[in-house]
Amino acid sequence: VSTACAAGGDPGPSATGGEDGGSFPITMRPANGPVEIPERPERIVSLSATSTEILFAIGAGEQVAAVDETSNYPPEAPVTNLSGLDPNVEALVAYDPDLVVMSEDPGEVVASLEQLDVPPVVHPAAETFEDVYGQIEQLGRATGHNSEARDLVASMRTRIEELAGSVPPEANGLTYYHELDDTFFTVTSETFIGQVYGTVGLANIADSAKGASSGYPQLSAEYIIDENPDLIFLADTKCCGITAESVAERPGWNAIEAVRSGDVVPLDDDVASRWGPRVVDFLETVAAAVNARVEEAA
Repeated sequence: VSTACAAGGDPGPSATGGEDGGSFPITMRPANGPVEIPERPERIVSLSATSTEILFAIGAGEQVAAVDETSNYPPEAPVTNLSGLDPNVEALVAYDPDLVVMSEDPGEVVASLEQLDVPPVVHPAAETFEDVYGQIEQLGRATGHNSEARDLVASMRTRIEELAGSVPPEANGLTYYHELDDTFFTVTSETFIGQVYGTVGLANIADSAKGASSGYPQLSAEYIIDENPDLIFLADTKCCGITAESVAERPGWNAIEAVRSGDVVPLDDDVASRWGPRVVDFLETVAAAVNARVEEAA
């Protein structure tokens, strides 16, 4: 299961310092505890694809010196062979960073950066929309882009509310299966991804599956066929080359309602697994699929 899907802690929105990003130093409290940023960073290194997307979305892109190998969006992000999963402090420090953002600390990276007086910010995978907003606003303060971050959060809140309201009541209770990979790992409603689907009233077939308490159970083909979901969402189109056509060719799957009615929806793996600004695009795709399903049934 992708680490992008792993549950994380609350980054917390707290920070002190210049209210509009013009005044440093600031002290903030990400998941790794209090961090002081002495001045506006000009050489940021991001080891998190989601944080990279946030930094560029709030206008801090020009301050980003390097990003990890998975940070493939936006196209102008300065991609390197740095690893976010197994960071090499020596390779990291070669970019002369004045701020390092990561989604997890697999070892002693944070401690090493602190010894070198490089502020580290750990923003784990979001568990709620509020976590997302908190991380965006915190990176806004950390980079001197407070107002842009607040504007982004406001526009995301508005758009998510609009999308939730665009789905008719008849959609409530429609069932879905979200495929993470071709071995049938999935998500439950308790995960961040599951909450995105919950926004438009969908019911998750994985919630009663064996291993559901982990948030990321592995289902069997038999279980999925028996549960007969109304919609299937494929978050493994890039990693595994899965298509609606290949799903229909799986033994027994042509009996599933979603397959029979053409409601197998391909997703962009990256958009569906990251918790940054493009979660709105993810929800837009889901809402459109749900609305199409309701219209078919009318």
